[in-house]
Amino acid sequence: MNIKYINIYNNLVNLTRNKDLYKNFDKQDTFSDRLIFFLLHFAFFLKIYKKNNEKKILQEIYDYLFKQLELSIREIGYGDQSINKKMKDYLNLFYSMIGKIDDWEQLSLNGKIDILKEFINNSADYHFLVDYFEKYRLNLLNNTLNFYIKGVVKP
Repeated sequence: MNIKYINIYNNLVNLTRNKDLYKNFDKQDTFSDRLIFFLLHFAFFLKIYKKNNEKKILQEIYDYLFKQLELSIREIGYGDQSINKKMKDYLNLFYSMIGKIDDWEQLSLNGKIDILKEFINNSADYHFLVDYFEKYRLNLLNNTLNFYIKGVVKP
């Protein structure tokens, strides 16, 4: 497995660990909540970088990250049959996210909130989350793909 994309994976994991994302949750966050945030970050990442980068590199990043997710799920203790079902569910969720955020810039605040509510049903402050993902999107726009491949960024 090619580890040259480990920094991208680590960046997404670090962003997902941002405690501010979970501070307004109605109840304790779960692995599933963290995975949803991971997938949302990755969806925005692909959305931004698909325009100006080679598809082969993005496909390698995609393959690497989903392989890492599968390994993480195995570490939790799921069996082979459960992992296959979970990965299929997560892939479907991810593709749904990509479809929903494709026109993020053109959406109203309420449209953005509706998208986040569809995937995150534990938060009490969707305005904060919209602002957070807008800042994340702008950060991605202001940095190159190579920036994320070469180093780990602090959230």
